[in-house]
Amino acid sequence: MTNRNRQRHERGSATIQAVVLLPVLFGLLFATLQIGLYFYGRTAASSMASVGARAAAAENGTQQACRQAATAFAASVRDALSNPHIVCTMTPTTVTVRVTGTTLSLIPGWTMQADQTITLPKERIT
Repeated sequence: MTNRNRQRHERGSATIQAVVLLPVLFGLLFATLQIGLYFYGRTAASSMASVGARAAAAENGTQQACRQAATAFAASVRDALSNPHIVCTMTPTTVTVRVTGTTLSLIPGWTMQADQTITLPKERIT
């Protein structure tokens, strides 16, 4: 087979390779971005829980102070975590804050939930 015939038979092979490989590459790109957005939302949920727990763990902290601090922080991170649900639980010695919410998504119809819990000891005079 001459070089000229070989070139005729291989015409369009780059297009076929691109058709096969580009969806795979775009899939990997979107999966990587989606994982990053999930961890961004998870970090925001963890920060909300931490801020709320610190407010409630203060010596005269209350559940209302916990919710207010976590909600104020939620407003500052805006869309990192949508529909955050904040639950503050206090015992005489500990404060537990659980934050759940939906993270951002690049893939329509596919949502990921972030769920973070922080427990701190309550400040008290001994």
